[in-house]
Amino acid sequence: MKFGIVINTQRMEALDLAKELTSWLDRQNTSYVLESLSSEKLGIGPSAKIDDLSRLCDVVISLGGDGTLLLASHYSDTKPVIGINVGHLGFLTEFSQEEMIPVVNAVIEGTYSIHHRSQLEAVTMINGSERRLRALNDVVIEKGTYPRIPTFVIRLDGELLGSYRADGIIIATSTGSTAYSMSAGGPIIAPKSCVFVITPICPHMLTVRPIVISDEKIIEVSVDAQIGEFPLNCDGRITKMLQPQEMVTVKKSDTLINLVANESRDYCEILRTKLLWGREYDSGH
Repeated sequence: MKFGIVINTQRMEALDLAKELTSWLDRQNTSYVLESLSSEKLGIGPSAKIDDLSRLCDVVISLGGDGTLLLASHYSDTKPVIGINVGHLGFLTEFSQEEMIPVVNAVIEGTYSIHHRSQLEAVTMINGSERRLRALNDVVIEKGTYPRIPTFVIRLDGELLGSYRADGIIIATSTGSTAYSMSAGGPIIAPKSCVFVITPICPHMLTVRPIVISDEKIIEVSVDAQIGEFPLNCDGRITKMLQPQEMVTVKKSDTLINLVANESRDYCEILRTKLLWGREYDSGH
């Protein structure tokens, strides 16, 4: 058993937690490799470039918030990912800092379970060749620096859904429904639901609302504009600047992300905890 470790190096808590984890792994005579930037920050080895982690390890450990886990998941291939929350909301990073050693030990002993999460695949054309991009949370097309309100044309399985005048379009998985889509007014969807949600960003049409669709649908999006470039983001990373009329095809990826599950918590508890549902407030404050 060999662990790959990815750390949010901007958070001192995460760095301190990594020192605790690597010391414990050393005492257990368990192998590990740190992502190279994390290794440099800590002064601890061995290290490897992040795109080599899945080849070198059996399980990936993410120490940070959901953003760190998203980064780790992009390079985990199909290897299990343990998310330790050193962030704020932490919908994906289900384990607390106090639960870190017990869950890592459970993985070593083989007494753990997995949540399989669907991903999106965005297909674009570059110099006549297809480029395939994956996202666990969402694929987003934005207006960027375009000075006017662009029109986003959306088709489902080749049939026109509509033309949305908006600042952008979010296509989110059920996992990503509690990320950017939720902040833009989209619904919360239970993670194992076999659906995607299309959420417009600041639509300039009163009748436009988020729509939930089957994850078997193939979504095509283009920007109806004469000039400009429009950022295509996968999980918050700008991966391409789209040209006017350029088509992006988004569908369910054949590759799943495998998150180590926290069996002591359920999704309802996560919602209550993270969104403060049902909390009693002191009327005097």
